[in-house]
Amino acid sequence: MLISEEDLATLQKTIQNVEYLGGDIRRMLGSYQDDHTHDIAWEVDAAVEALGVFGSRWTIEILTTLYIAGERRFNELRHLLNGISSRTLSDKLRACTGKGLIERIVIEGPPVRVTYRLTPHGRRAGRLLGPLVAYMKTHQGSVLSDS
Repeated sequence: MLISEEDLATLQKTIQNVEYLGGDIRRMLGSYQDDHTHDIAWEVDAAVEALGVFGSRWTIEILTTLYIAGERRFNELRHLLNGISSRTLSDKLRACTGKGLIERIVIEGPPVRVTYRLTPHGRRAGRLLGPLVAYMKTHQGSVLSDS
C-alpha cells in the first residue's frame, strides 16, 4: 500500500507514542513487583492470556471481519471467511461471546434473525491492536510512502 509521506510520518509517530505508553504501563506494573501480586511470571501469564484470545485459529479473522465489516449474520460471516466450516464458526462465535468480545443479537421474526457484532470491549481491543498491525505492516514493507 502506498500512502502519502505525511501520512506515513503520522503513522510512525503514532506507533512511537503507543510504544512509549506501553513502556510506561510496564514500568508502572513493574513498580509493584515487591508486592507479590505482580512479578515477571504474572506479567508473562497476563500477556499470554490476553493474546491467547487473538491467537486461536479463526478467532482473529472473525474479530477482524466484524471490526472492518460491522454487524453480520452467520452466513455472511461464513462467506467472508473463506475456508471456515459452519461448525468452527459456530464454536468460535460462542467462545468470543463468552469472552465478551462479540454479542449475539436475536431479532424476533418471522423469520427469526441472528446477527453478530463486536461489543464495546471487542471494538476497543480492535482499536488497541490497530497500532500493532500498522507497525507490522510498515516493518514488513507493506505500507510505504508514495514519494
